Amino acid sequence: MDSGRIICASPYQGSKKRHINRADRIYLEHRVSCRTSIAGNIDTGMRILCWNIHKGIGGVDRRYDLHRILRVIDHYDPDVLILQEVDQGVPRTRRHDQVGLIADVLEYPHVEYGPNVRLRRGRYGNATLSRFPIVNARNIDLSFGIKKSRGALYTEIRTRVDEHTYRLHLVNVHLGLSGMERRWQVKRLMDSNELSRLDTASRIVVAGDTNDWNGALGRGPFKKSGFLCATGTGRRASLTFPAWQPVSALDRVFYRGAIESEHHYRGRLRITRQASDHLPVIVDFRITER
Repeated sequence: MDSGRIICASPYQGSKKRHINRADRIYLEHRVSCRTSIAGNIDTGMRILCWNIHKGIGGVDRRYDLHRILRVIDHYDPDVLILQEVDQGVPRTRRHDQVGLIADVLEYPHVEYGPNVRLRRGRYGNATLSRFPIVNARNIDLSFGIKKSRGALYTEIRTRVDEHTYRLHLVNVHLGLSGMERRWQVKRLMDSNELSRLDTASRIVVAGDTNDWNGALGRGPFKKSGFLCATGTGRRASLTFPAWQPVSALDRVFYRGAIESEHHYRGRLRITRQASDHLPVIVDFRITER
């Protein structure tokens, strides 16, 4: 059964500020980038950054440092963040509300959080942060049998180009470890009310940690559903795991409809290889007419 809608935007908006420790506050005060555009208005371009942040725990040093995540995201300056393994209230990450901190520090006014794994203390899951209004959201349950709980966070974003309003359907996924599980999850996703009602021209982006080592999903269920892979296929795929010496493209971005991928690359900053056990992938999209 699909879980109900999880609304997490309102707690991160308005004048109320969450607790930010001294290090986070220093970073906030010394940020050099400036947000001056009117919310919800863009040219035809949109940058999406997709990243399994591994709760902000480094893949090599095993040290928790959300600063490294913040610095990488700020450097690439995306319009939309699609994140996996985001902690909320978990002791291992100082009980931080990570999505709230990222939203506050980097000034993303529109936020949705889909917790998938509930721990004795706290929980973790997927988070989507946007500079543009999120008008609809739902966390779709992709749990397969007795395996680890998984989910797909669906969000519908509204943007304006000149006098026209466009809708973009985003799906933030963290798929399972077995091939059978992943195929079932993609089918369940395509059959969901959120995607099955959309026509082939509707702008859809499905992104996240696919755990797909050989790219079978791109050649199989996604291709059959009309999706292209924005992050490359075969030898041209952006390798993202493990971060310190990537050998596989686990993190992928698929798209369909009146939207085009203009450019993609993986994060190459030195700090990026330290911040998580995955590298982020960045895709520049362009909205097109139907």
